Amino acid sequence: MALVRLLRGPKPCTISPIFEVRFTHMKTTVELSDDLLQRTRAVARREGATLKALMEEGLRLVLRAREQRDDVKQLRLRPFRGDGLTEEFRDAGWERIRDEIYLGRG
Repeated sequence: MALVRLLRGPKPCTISPIFEVRFTHMKTTVELSDDLLQRTRAVARREGATLKALMEEGLRLVLRAREQRDDVKQLRLRPFRGDGLTEEFRDAGWERIRDEIYLGRG
């Protein structure tokens, strides 16, 4: 740490500077095929965007789609200790099953 000495007035004083460093992003190298890079640059030029902005947007879209797909996988219905629907409801749509569930409940 550097010290700065100030000579003002009758007594010298020492000031110790405080540094705050924040990292908001990082840089990395990505290898792309020539075709993909050319197409991406063309779209960026046409839309007046930067290559970085277009690549970030693309990654966000892909990540969102995969997260949604993962969420759907977790919501699959699995019968618990049974053989699934009874013969009466095996080919029924959700509306019929729902109506049966709420039958007589208002």
